[in-house]
Amino acid sequence: MSKKAPAKEITATEKKPNENRTILAKLLNQKENEQSILLCVAARIAAARTRADLWNVINEDILGLFGGVYYTLCLLHEDRRFHSPFIHSKDEQFDVDNPGNPIIRNDHPVEDGIFDYALKSSGPVQFQMETLLKQPSLPVYIPYWAKMGIQEMLVVKITNGDEDRGVLYLYANKTGAFSQGQFGLLSGIADLIGTGICNILANEKIEEQIAEINRYKQQLEEEKAYLIAEQRAAEGFAELIGTSPEMQKVFSLISKVADSSTTVLLLGETGTGKELVARAIHEASPRNGNLMIKVNCAAMPASLIESELFGHEKGSFTGASERRIGKFELAHNSTLFLDEIGELPLELQAKILRALQEKEIERIGGKTTIKVDVRVIAATNRNLEKEVTQQRFRSDLYYRLNVFPITLPPLRKRKQDIPSLAAHFIERFARSNGKTIHGLSRKAMDKLEAYAWPGNIRELEHMIERTILLTNGHIIRNIQLPEKSSITLTGHNSEFQVRSLEEVEREYILTVLKHYNGRISGPHGAALKLQIPPTTLISRMQKLGIQKEHIVRSSAED
Repeated sequence: MSKKAPAKEITATEKKPNENRTILAKLLNQKENEQSILLCVAARIAAARTRADLWNVINEDILGLFGGVYYTLCLLHEDRRFHSPFIHSKDEQFDVDNPGNPIIRNDHPVEDGIFDYALKSSGPVQFQMETLLKQPSLPVYIPYWAKMGIQEMLVVKITNGDEDRGVLYLYANKTGAFSQGQFGLLSGIADLIGTGICNILANEKIEEQIAEINRYKQQLEEEKAYLIAEQRAAEGFAELIGTSPEMQKVFSLISKVADSSTTVLLLGETGTGKELVARAIHEASPRNGNLMIKVNCAAMPASLIESELFGHEKGSFTGASERRIGKFELAHNSTLFLDEIGELPLELQAKILRALQEKEIERIGGKTTIKVDVRVIAATNRNLEKEVTQQRFRSDLYYRLNVFPITLPPLRKRKQDIPSLAAHFIERFARSNGKTIHGLSRKAMDKLEAYAWPGNIRELEHMIERTILLTNGHIIRNIQLPEKSSITLTGHNSEFQVRSLEEVEREYILTVLKHYNGRISGPHGAALKLQIPPTTLISRMQKLGIQKEHIVRSSAED
């Protein structure tokens, strides 16, 4: 009978490969678990749009994973001298939202021995509360958490790229709760949180800007009905009243350009009604659902006009105590009226040009550009071509503005509109002053039509307002016009008034027509006396704004 061979003894050398394989399998399994966790957490953090979203992720997916019971996520301030809680645990056992709570503060110093230590460390740092309490100086939040029964604290810095953003504090109520084997996973999650925080802060900034714009727009919208009603009823677009050929050309141009988003340049003397033409274009455009925004470029110092147009961020310069939304942003999807643009400083003209070309602006002190959809209407009483040649206005901005120019005629070029304009102003000011005034005598109208009106429609408006206050009857029989300037001729003792040939011609034709009771042609007509054909006289009357029926009435009134 043969003997069985003895069992072979397994040596230590043979055991080692098996143990290594087991350890490697465990490491691979751990890595797979960590990758799975990171993917899950990354997806949830990427979807976080608010602090509440991130709060849910930390409470539901992160805090318990590492053995913590409470947490605080603190962010660095811009000055990098202080930090404060961004989000934190909420539990019935302690009231972290109490304003007197030592952890809910905005002035925690960065150099406190814990926060700064975490920022300098390459990975998570573990602290024992018992050891910390023996130190001579402590941050105010350490005694607080010790009192709450916390025995161990784990901190890890939060970064976004190479920029430190803050520190995540995890608190445990027993020692040994935090495992160093999970520190690598925590560092990965901390990087994800850093990205999530930046997204949330950016989203909050956008929402804050939207809310601020909405506040401005709500305030403007509340005034909109009043402003439009006041303008349409009280003002009635007075400067747009008229049947003269010159004004018919303006009306035609307005109707052609209103529906587009084309930039319009309004040219003309002071008082010709450029702002009301701009409002007429806006009201006839698809943007009329929003209020037209106006900026008078000559009404404020150069140091403030940039902030007025483009806005500024809080702290961007001395006195900038809060963010300001500029007029370009307020005019988004509407019309921006840049009055007196010829007064704009050269250094700001480049920014206006960029806003027109790129349709984007940047606030003073801002780091990002803001897209705007704004239709610009500019106005000036300057000769911009001359300003360009004298290098006081940028040629590229001039050509960008001069896409669709509209030149408003001075009142002396459209005198046939004076009766209807005067009637409109009389009705308005008589009503507002509680008077009943039906109109002007022919003599008073003749004075209005003979005057050159250097201040244009605005001067006529103010003249009528003053006259209404001085009139007691129902008819205005006299209007006190400004005295014409007189010039003394050298070598003569007498003074005479300098008047334009047009004024002299108009007054003379009126005198002859009244003498012949308004008759133009025939043997007893004014044309024969003036030794010109009747058709020529009619043409001159139209050019000078003389209407035949007024002459007949004036003879009866005189």
